[in-house]
Amino acid sequence: MLVAALTRWVLRHKALVVLVWLGLTAAGAASAPRAIQAMSSDFGSLPGRPGYEANQQIRRVHGNGGDANPLVLVVQLPKGTTVDSPGVRAELATAVARAAQTVGGGRAASYADGGDRGFVSADGRTTFALLYPPPGPGFPAYAAVLPHLEQALDGIRVAGSPVQVTGTDVLFAQSSRAEGPGVLAETIAGGVGALVVLTIVFGSLLAAVPLVMAATAILVTFLAVWGLTAIAEVSFVVQFLVALIGLGVAIDYSLLVILRWREERAWGLANDQAVQQAMATAGTAVLVSGTTVAISLAALLLVPVPFLRSMGYGGLLIPLVSVLAALTLLPVVLATVGPWLEWPWRRAARALARGRWDAWARLVVRRPGLSATAALLVLGLLVVPVASLRLATPAPASLASSGPARHALDELVRSGIGAGILSPIEVLVDGNDPSTTAASLRGAPGVRAVTAPDRPAWRRDGTSLIGVIPDAPASTPEGQATLAHVQAISGQTPGARVGGTAAQGQDFTAAVYGNAPLLIGLLVLATFLLLVRAVRSLLLPLKATLLNALSVAATFGLLVLTWQRGWLSAPAWGVQATGALTEWVPIMVFAFLFGLSMDYEVFILVRMREAYDTTGSTTQAAVEGIASTGRLVTSAAVILVLAFVSLAATPGTEVKLFATGMALGILLDATLIRALLVPALVVLVGRWNWWLPSPLARLLRVAPSPRPAAALPAATAVQPAADRGPA
Repeated sequence: MLVAALTRWVLRHKALVVLVWLGLTAAGAASAPRAIQAMSSDFGSLPGRPGYEANQQIRRVHGNGGDANPLVLVVQLPKGTTVDSPGVRAELATAVARAAQTVGGGRAASYADGGDRGFVSADGRTTFALLYPPPGPGFPAYAAVLPHLEQALDGIRVAGSPVQVTGTDVLFAQSSRAEGPGVLAETIAGGVGALVVLTIVFGSLLAAVPLVMAATAILVTFLAVWGLTAIAEVSFVVQFLVALIGLGVAIDYSLLVILRWREERAWGLANDQAVQQAMATAGTAVLVSGTTVAISLAALLLVPVPFLRSMGYGGLLIPLVSVLAALTLLPVVLATVGPWLEWPWRRAARALARGRWDAWARLVVRRPGLSATAALLVLGLLVVPVASLRLATPAPASLASSGPARHALDELVRSGIGAGILSPIEVLVDGNDPSTTAASLRGAPGVRAVTAPDRPAWRRDGTSLIGVIPDAPASTPEGQATLAHVQAISGQTPGARVGGTAAQGQDFTAAVYGNAPLLIGLLVLATFLLLVRAVRSLLLPLKATLLNALSVAATFGLLVLTWQRGWLSAPAWGVQATGALTEWVPIMVFAFLFGLSMDYEVFILVRMREAYDTTGSTTQAAVEGIASTGRLVTSAAVILVLAFVSLAATPGTEVKLFATGMALGILLDATLIRALLVPALVVLVGRWNWWLPSPLARLLRVAPSPRPAAALPAATAVQPAADRGPA
């Protein structure tokens, strides 16, 4: 009713609608660069959390360290030479001092300070130093000083061996230099892929219309985001999400409306009537779907982490703007130039495409029990790896697959020192004598070395810093156990605060996932009620939310296999197993995947409800729902998958991990869930699919669906509406 009334108004004011959208799009194009420049690079603001607050105090007092891991200088001495050889220790001290001077001072710790053997390999040939420069703006924190440091160390030798540089920031920076387009290049790549798919779907000039809708929605959303940056912090990652999520959902909504408009015209309706009928049916589904996606992504606004809240802002805006474009601008385009863009429309190809999906749907509903069992078995197997999911910073070796920094890291690993040294734990204690606490920490399990030099850089303003160097990275269970031991021992010293990236990552996990059950519960309830109202059923929305949850769980299992265990990351990008999933990835994948996959669910269920109201047959409704939306769902999924594959080309393991999770999740959802499990379960549940109790119907202000009666005789079922003409 609402959409139909809006369509009538829009068609009476075509010129006004076009002028408004042209103005907004032009303003969006002009503001997009400014919006990107105004975005923040801060990932880890966690006010009130102990690790975060400790890191903030370390930064304020000492001017470095905290949530920024150190640069690591690595020296592998020639055969026959060890750190105990004459002159080696002095040359090492000179090299570390030169490096510190180059990066603007800061703190440093090495074997040259006090002869701590924790800085040396068992054979005495490999040693390392930790260097904490003052962090610069942006991410990574040391990106600006790295070229100068590499140049300064180029001519320095320790016993004839070069001084190499590694560290988490160096690994990321060197990887970024070697690969990765920007947001514009990714959007263009995704758009080209979408154009290919749309050309196959439409076989006419109409293929350009969804792309125009997507470009309009993306630019207008950037305009809104620019305004938002004036009152709230917005992460730079939002630019990628607006561009690629916008490309996906705006095309989805346009596809749904245009394909329905084509059907209505094929059935003989005049163009304006076809537009109005398409908007009353498909347009309503777009409104429900877009609202569902917006609710899903708005759930991120409830997470007490500024970085994720900014994701929620972008995620909330892009589907709403896309819906607005589909409900106002798209009907004007179809009513004015739509018929002209139909050339050359291959009706036979369209009918053939529908016929294939009709045949598939009939195959599924002929053996619903077998189909459902097969799908659930595969999903169950994919869910099993979730039990081993770990949340932590990815293993250092996964941050870069090659380059000088990776070579230095490999030398550390081969020497037996390991990668744990790249992420030291920092303990800030009151007073100028940390020796007692440092001695206690040296005996902690998993601790390789403890450093607390008696120098001004380590002792300031009545506080002292202790560097705890673990054997294992935080991405491993051993590394997490070491952090727990350090926290327990430090807790025995009044006023001691434990910082470092691992401690802040632990804070992030607690902040995000501590309230996850409540957040997920509210999201599922809101989505369920919205779907109940849209399809006038109690069981269909219940199954939809449960299947969505199962789909997301299976996606998490795929992430564990492909990244945490390295089954895909190694062959695809040469990236070793991460050993853990970055803390922010699962919550982001859940919010975005839950919303986007619900798109497909709404498209299918609305069409099934329409077919059931026409035929009174659950089996025919299931077949009609898949036959009429199969091409749409598949095409939309392919476009979204291409968009996230494009995002996976960006530098940085964490972004690749997120993009891969989204691509795999959408692919899994569009095939195993929507094309197999949904129609099979609809047939198995039978007439109870359509039941909506009167009290709930009155509460939601929709017509009730009475308790199911006996099935209609086969002879009384009429032909599905969509079969009256080619699709």
